[in-house]
Amino acid sequence: MTSYAFDWVDAFSDQPFGGNGCAVLHDAGALDAKTCQAFVRETSLMECTFLEPSTVADIKVRYFLASREIPFAGHPTIATVASLVARGLTRGRGLVLETGAGLVAVEIDDAHGDAPLVTMTQVAPEFGPDLPRDLVAAVGRIEAEDIIATPQVVSTGLPFCITVLRDQDVLRRLDLDVGALARLAAHLGHDRTDMMEPFWVTQGGATPAGDTFSRLLIAPPSPPEDAFTGSATGAMAAYLWRHGLIEGRRFTAEQGHWMGRPGQAHVEVLGPPGAISGVRVSGRGRVLMSGQLHL
Repeated sequence: MTSYAFDWVDAFSDQPFGGNGCAVLHDAGALDAKTCQAFVRETSLMECTFLEPSTVADIKVRYFLASREIPFAGHPTIATVASLVARGLTRGRGLVLETGAGLVAVEIDDAHGDAPLVTMTQVAPEFGPDLPRDLVAAVGRIEAEDIIATPQVVSTGLPFCITVLRDQDVLRRLDLDVGALARLAAHLGHDRTDMMEPFWVTQGGATPAGDTFSRLLIAPPSPPEDAFTGSATGAMAAYLWRHGLIEGRRFTAEQGHWMGRPGQAHVEVLGPPGAISGVRVSGRGRVLMSGQLHL
């Protein structure tokens, strides 16, 4: 039997049971993809990370859903760094992570006690195809008129269909149609429904402190909704800045409040709208529990 140390971290929150949970497994380079996916299913979390030494960065991070490995994810990055801080495995105020999406630079401010502020610089956005409003609207069982800007696939490490809605009433009414999601995936040339999901966003936060409020609905075998999606937040920020839907490049994003897991990120888009070089996404991470996985 082999044991692996892990931390369960709530990301994009400084409160227990807030934000989005992620389990971080240390020294997990020997685990194969099948085992990693099984661990994610065992936790019922959206994603987990698996750490191993890196020859090109401070640490190598692998990101897994219940269904597959993905190159990058936002809230697990926050969780991973918070776990490293809690275990005394970081040096100084900076860290570089080796990910499937490339090297990700991270800044750390641990002045907040047990919930350090972690800032990741996501890679320059890739703007993919525009999508028909009616095709995207069907995924959430809403009307095309409820979408106020042309949906577009955007990635700052992981692609999402960024979809801006008229108001929070529409956001609340969303109801995932898995068949419509499959048709959207087919339109994009994919046979999977766990990639490029619509990231639904409204202008105006869930609280007075917020500038945007979002939801991400997910098809099985993942949980039905993500509490806070850091990678989608970066893609959303790039989309809003490029298309003139935000006044300034810095804003506060909120997600998860209607799930009872409020999360918040501070976002800064780097560069002018026509030449965005990256997106800085900052959030706190708090270790909720720690233990050993025995295999």
